[in-house]
Amino acid sequence: MNGVEDSFRSKRAKLDKTETTTRIAREIVDAEVAKREAKTQRLRLARLARVAAEPAKGSGKNEYRAPSGGKPKAKSPA
Repeated sequence: MNGVEDSFRSKRAKLDKTETTTRIAREIVDAEVAKREAKTQRLRLARLARVAAEPAKGSGKNEYRAPSGGKPKAKSPA
């Protein structure tokens, strides 16, 4: 074999290795993205379920009620 063919094979071997590395790296990143999106969806559903289970605020009832009953205090003469 001559030097030209060896040089071509060497370059092709490097390209194959680079392509393999790139493919594996993309598979890892894609798997991480899918895992993150699944976790986000799970947490979103849990939050929505928790919010739906809470009593609605502003339902017309006051959270603070002023004391009621009893006679009004008489004003002292000034």
